[in-house]
Order: sequence, then C-alpha cells, then structure tokens
Amino acid sequence: MKEIDARRLLCPMPVIRLQEAACQMPPGEEIKMICTDPGVMSDIPAWCKVHGHRVVQAEETHGEYHLVVRLQ
Repeated sequence: MKEIDARRLLCPMPVIRLQEAACQMPPGEEIKMICTDPGVMSDIPAWCKVHGHRVVQAEETHGEYHLVVRLQ
C-alpha cells in the first residue's frame, strides 16, 4: 500500500497527488491518504466516483483525515 502524506496541503493538491500516484499503479492496489484539509472527505470520494475507484476507509482522527482508496 502506497501512503501519501498530504498534511498541510489544501484542495485540490491532495487530489492531484492521488491522481499522480494512481496513474503509476495497477488496479487492485491501495493508496492511503493522510490529510489535514477537511475538504478531502468529499473531494476524494467524488474523484473516485468519476474515475471508477473506491474509498474503502475514511476516518477523522485528531484533526487528520485518513482515507484508503482502492484502485479499480
């Protein structure tokens, strides 16, 4: 599982980092995002819907947002 530290980045940068990583990985792989911008809780699921991927985990812990995206 690839991990992307997008803390202190504002949208759309976390989504751009996710897109860059997804282009280099095969279907079935997972990407864990760690973010501090609360907008990712809606932006990343929307990006996944457009591109056919799935958010398999999304949680907020101590002001950080952790999302796991499974590439399809």
